Amino acid sequence: MSFPVANHFAPVRSRRIHTLNVDVQEYLHERTGASHFHISAEDSNNAFMVAFRTMPEDSTGVAHILEHTTLCGSRRFPVRDPFFMMLRRSLNTFMNAFTGADMTAYPFATQNRKDFDNLLQVYLDATFFPLLDELDFSQEGHRVEFKEPEDLDSGLEFKGVVYNEMKGVLSSPTAQLWNALQSTLFPDTTYHFNSGGDPSAIPDLTYEQLKQFHRSHYQPSNAIFMTYGDFPVDQHQVNIERWALREFEGKDVPLSVPDVKRYKAPVKHDIRYAVATEEEVESSSHVVLAWLLGRVTDLDDLMEACLLSSVLLENSASPLLQALETTELGSAPSELCGIETSFREILICCGLEGCTVDAGAAVEDMIMRVIAEVAESGVDAGQLDAAVHLLELAQREIAATDPYGLQLMWRMLPLVIHGGDPFSVLDIDHALAKLRGAVREPDYIKHLVKRLLIDNTHCVRISMNPDLALGAQLEDAVQAELQRIEESLSREEKLDLMERARQLDDRQRSEDDADVLPRISLSDIPEEVKYVEGRCGRVGGLPTTWFSAGTNGLVHEQIVLDVPALSTKELRVLPLYCDFLTELGSGRDDYLAMQRRRALIGSTRSSVSIRGEVRDPQRIRAFFTLSGKGLEKNHAILAELMRDTLCNARFDELRRIRELLAQYRAAEEASITERGHVLAMIAAQSGVSVGGCIDALQDGPEFIYDLKRRDDAADSVESLTELCEQLNSIHQKLLRALPQLVIIGEASQHDSFEGDLANCWRSVGRETYDVERLELSPVDFTVRQAWFTNTQVQFCARAFPCVPAAHVDAAALIVLGGYLREGFLHREIREHGGAYGAGAGYNADAGAFRFFSYRDPRLKETLADFSRSLDWLHGKQPASRLEEAVLGVIRSQDAPSSPAHEAIQAYFQSLQGRTPEFRQEMRGRVLAVTLDDLRRVADSYLKPERASTAVITRRELRSICDDLELEGSEI
Repeated sequence: MSFPVANHFAPVRSRRIHTLNVDVQEYLHERTGASHFHISAEDSNNAFMVAFRTMPEDSTGVAHILEHTTLCGSRRFPVRDPFFMMLRRSLNTFMNAFTGADMTAYPFATQNRKDFDNLLQVYLDATFFPLLDELDFSQEGHRVEFKEPEDLDSGLEFKGVVYNEMKGVLSSPTAQLWNALQSTLFPDTTYHFNSGGDPSAIPDLTYEQLKQFHRSHYQPSNAIFMTYGDFPVDQHQVNIERWALREFEGKDVPLSVPDVKRYKAPVKHDIRYAVATEEEVESSSHVVLAWLLGRVTDLDDLMEACLLSSVLLENSASPLLQALETTELGSAPSELCGIETSFREILICCGLEGCTVDAGAAVEDMIMRVIAEVAESGVDAGQLDAAVHLLELAQREIAATDPYGLQLMWRMLPLVIHGGDPFSVLDIDHALAKLRGAVREPDYIKHLVKRLLIDNTHCVRISMNPDLALGAQLEDAVQAELQRIEESLSREEKLDLMERARQLDDRQRSEDDADVLPRISLSDIPEEVKYVEGRCGRVGGLPTTWFSAGTNGLVHEQIVLDVPALSTKELRVLPLYCDFLTELGSGRDDYLAMQRRRALIGSTRSSVSIRGEVRDPQRIRAFFTLSGKGLEKNHAILAELMRDTLCNARFDELRRIRELLAQYRAAEEASITERGHVLAMIAAQSGVSVGGCIDALQDGPEFIYDLKRRDDAADSVESLTELCEQLNSIHQKLLRALPQLVIIGEASQHDSFEGDLANCWRSVGRETYDVERLELSPVDFTVRQAWFTNTQVQFCARAFPCVPAAHVDAAALIVLGGYLREGFLHREIREHGGAYGAGAGYNADAGAFRFFSYRDPRLKETLADFSRSLDWLHGKQPASRLEEAVLGVIRSQDAPSSPAHEAIQAYFQSLQGRTPEFRQEMRGRVLAVTLDDLRRVADSYLKPERASTAVITRRELRSICDDLELEGSEI
């Protein structure tokens, strides 16, 4: 294909990727050596990324703190917070920044051309020409301040957004284990260090070191530009040149990571992690093994590693995962099981959690025994075919997470960073064909396992054991360091420290002139709500909805049923039912046979959607969904698999259910410090309505608490049998509901899909379906809860009952959330208070308005800030703030997703009463909201006496929770 001509960018090569329906082009900026990759696609959701190779030589978090600080003002946009200001002045569908182990990336996506150029200007100026103000460094990175700002005798404390963020990250045992594993596997490269920053090392970073790191790493020759979508590439390049590269001359050699010097023999390493109670010490150790494999830049090495991981660890029928799930040496496979392909060299990891302190050698022996058996006997051909099939599925899938363009960029980026061919990871058909041929060789997998694992001496075993005393020791070390710093300060230095705190406080409270930033106005947004329209019909007597969508050769199918009336006990285990259903046997097939069958066909999962009705959150609409996806050519057998899973599921596999329960518990416990703000909000709103109560029963701290008790009791045959009976009872009730089918795929395949479904469901349909829909009694009570867990930071939430989605005031409440977040909460709780995040918003499903903070060093002060935000609301406000809040609502409503997910979302919106007409009316109401409306709804619904409060915090703050009259419980 022909290349467009652009200033200073020379074409290098181009390739059409037929399976993904995109064209990929590579360019080189001739003057500076910067590389640019453009992915041309018929997709209006255009994306951009600039990434820099960043390779720290310590764990001070310099790359991470620099990522934060570059976004605090730049030469052309000298405002204190351009990144967060642009979030509310933009129609972006994605904005963020990321620090990885060897790179820092700044991506965004938007569907609007003007918005794209606005964001491009800000991103380029922020990264290449940041102000790097020392006060911003102290805010985002670290600083010491007196606990009482005006009291020199009040003692010092560490503060900083990244400092508190990493305290929160490393509250997770899994994160600590990963850092230890990475550090040990890579003893002599940048990966040895924690690029996010270790809280014990972060205070060692100086302001001068930060600036030097920017000078040495954020250079064009070390930069990678990526763009995606239907905007012309030549205009992107003109703008990149005009807004950044024209000011640079000369080419430097890009930074690189060397190969690791390999160990001559396996390494064993024991570490500790802090726990707070005796209960947590027993059988709470983690044991993992990991190996370094080939280079990520070698496609053959990459495909072999993916195949190896899939064969050994893909599902419960895979030999190593099966052994990890069924062994008595631990409670569940490690969260780290699988491969990691973002480093220069690929690693594979496996292991267990919930082990005894002395289990390390036994776990290693068990793992190596299974690996030796595979090397000796191989695996059956079906498992190898399934592994290759799953690689093809992963290649074609358009996930509903990040915009698709960014998903492709993330695939390419590791290879660009390390000098490989990024086209190869998008165009893997040849590699797949080669792999299909290789697995036909009778001894291929045997030799692969022997070469990559058994004969590989660069192997690490990490045993991480609980320690009751460690938490206090770490805190004592922090306090000792603060005491040392304080004792080293003269009175003048203390006064200077106090003065710098005042200067930072003044800067945080100052109002910048936002007009220096480009913006999108309400006149730039489309008037109509975009929606996806399906075609309704019947197949085999069942209601069916068809959606035509570009899915890269995949088909998505869903079976949807009304959730029947369930007892309270059944409601509590409904999440377990959904999680277990696709992991169990069906009919005469046990769960292992079903796992092997799924791997050859596609993937399936089940879920429940329970939402408050648009006119009354005390009434709910609840739907169960069994979802599946696979290649178009496999639709007939996918449909049969889903039918068999739904109609013939087995709940008599007690040992399997016991294993799944332990795994579910481990995953939920590991998630607490990642989504603590969500858990706190769920708890706070649990008394507001039926919708809020259901969330608490099935996804809040109360659910996790109940899950732990259920898992502890499940060693009793009686308790386990009772659970299986409850699961089966739910299943039998569901089968009395009328199945509704949803099919998403290429329009050209619909006739074929219809024939498959007609054959599949012909013998299953019944004349009548009789089910009483789930209904619950209204709920209305106030919550005051504190949930204690192992965390170094807090998650705070407050909730107020308000109105249902169809109420005329709902639009103002939706806008109010963004207004308070951007105008007050972000400044007071994140910038001034040091939390990683804070916000507010209206939850239509529960009929609740909620405040939250995330990874927050404070507790009662944050709760006070929630209240202070309502006082601030009544002060003098600039007119632009309201428009920005409205723009944020419209942006979230219009955000695109994958074609399949947009179709599914449209289907469920209609089921739940959120029709296109309802959504269009809501859009009109949002656009008409005034500042007086915001103040009126705040006064009407956010009354102090109606507030419910919930926090997730550490046990050491129990006395503060008692003072706040919060009832404490362990989670």
